[in-house]
Formats: sequence, C-alpha cells, structure tokens
Amino acid sequence: MRVDAHHHLWSLGAVDYPWLMAKGVVRFFGDPTPIQRDYPLAQFRHDAAGFGASVHIQVGAADPWAEAQWVQSVADATPDWPLVQVAFCDLTASDAGEAIDRLQTLSSLRGLRQIVGRAPGEDAATGTDALLDNPAFVQGLRDLAARGLSFDLQLIPAQYDRMARVLDQAPDTQIALCHAGSPHDRSAQGLADWARQLKHLSERPNVVCKLSGLGMFDHHWTVDSIRPIVETCLEQFGAARCMFGSNFPVDSLYSDYQRLHGAYHALVPAQDHATVFGATAARFYAMEKAVR
Repeated sequence: MRVDAHHHLWSLGAVDYPWLMAKGVVRFFGDPTPIQRDYPLAQFRHDAAGFGASVHIQVGAADPWAEAQWVQSVADATPDWPLVQVAFCDLTASDAGEAIDRLQTLSSLRGLRQIVGRAPGEDAATGTDALLDNPAFVQGLRDLAARGLSFDLQLIPAQYDRMARVLDQAPDTQIALCHAGSPHDRSAQGLADWARQLKHLSERPNVVCKLSGLGMFDHHWTVDSIRPIVETCLEQFGAARCMFGSNFPVDSLYSDYQRLHGAYHALVPAQDHATVFGATAARFYAMEKAVR
C-alpha cells in the first residue's frame, strides 16, 4: 500500500482557516491564491492516483477541534481510503491535557503538530521559536509518548541543535520531521550547513524524516536540485526512517502530483521504494488501524 505521509484537505465552508481567507497575503512558500479554494479528499485522490492511504496534517484552522472533527467525518465517509490525521494542540496551554483528551476520542488521530519554525521571516513575527525554551513544551512532548501519540516537527535548520536538546528530554516520543527539516537556503553552502546540522536530529533514533515540501523554498525545482536533499536524508536516516509526503495542495503551486512523485521515485533507490513510499509511514502512523 502506497501512503502519502503529508498532505492537507480543507473545506472553506466547514472550517475557518484564516490564512486561506486572507486574500493577497504572500506567505513564506509564495502566493497561496491558486489554492484558496476547497480541496476535498476526492480531488486529492484524483491527484494522488496510485496511492491508497494518507496522513492529513493540520493546516492552521482557527478552531483546531473543528478541523479535527471535520477530518474525522471525511475519514468516516470514505472507508475505502485509510485516512489518519495529525491534529493541532498548543502543548504549552494550561488546558492542553483536556484538549488532547478530546482529540483522542477521534479514531483517526495519530499525533499532533505544533509548528516550531516555518521560515526566518515568519518565525520572527510569530515567536514560535520560544517553544524551545518553554518547559511546558518539553512536558507536552513527554505526555504524547505516554498517550501513544507522535509529534510532527516542523522547524528550520537554525533551530536543530536547540530542538535536539529538547528531544533528549523526551526520548520516548516518536517524532516525524516535516519537509526534511525545511532547508530554505538552497545554495551549495546552505545545503552543506543544513546537512551538517541535520545530524542533530538524524542521530536521535526516535526521529523519522519526511521527504516532503521541498518546493516551498525552490519554486522551480528539478530532480537535480532536490537530489542532494533526498540523498542526504536517505544517508543520515536510512530508508526505514524516511517517508514520502506530497505536501499537497501547497506543493501543487509548483508541480503536479505525478511529476512530484516521479522525481522522488527516481531519486529513491528501487530497493527502497516499498519502504519510503509506504512501509515507514504505515508503521509510524499505525495505518493498519485505519483499514476498515
């Protein structure tokens, strides 16, 4: 079974997504105008032809519970498509425990994501970097392990070393590194620095890596331009700790699904295809529990 380990769905009528409603606001990944419309599972399944299951990642809804409930309703309505989700919770909030209790009533829930870093400019404005110095964040990560939940980690290279020290305090929490750690500087020196810093995370055995979202910082990417990123991730993590994610529809701004998948398919050694395009994600997100 091929699994897309990182994508989004949205319904502008069912859930309020402030960033999708903000017309004319350019984001760190570019101009979102073409995707500021509904993106239902039927469209995603059409795009992801050849895949058979997927992981929905929270996408900045005003009400995370409303988003999680809506995703659950989509999963319930499409039993032929195993769909699990990673929802949002502020792990530093005083009521985080109660919020996670509620989220865990949803059978599709597998983990949580609270973004630590998107891009230097946006991070300076949002202040999410402060999570790394918050003891409540560390405790929240520990609590996820006790609950059998994973954490999707999105951050930028400048935060790796500090994040590694946080992870050392929550060694039992299973971590999925989003977007290969967001290597935003694609110069030769930038990629060399990223690869060196990535070891802070790849050396932790509880961290797996998503080969996803590489178009956000390289709008004119080619197989050769993303080759060093994919090859570095495979070298440092190994295929058993790497998984493919399309980051659709965000990455649809820069390519169609088949071109995207084809590029990764060409870069991942043939003997690792079943692992990277299915087995790692199926194991990490317990996809067998979603098969009905």
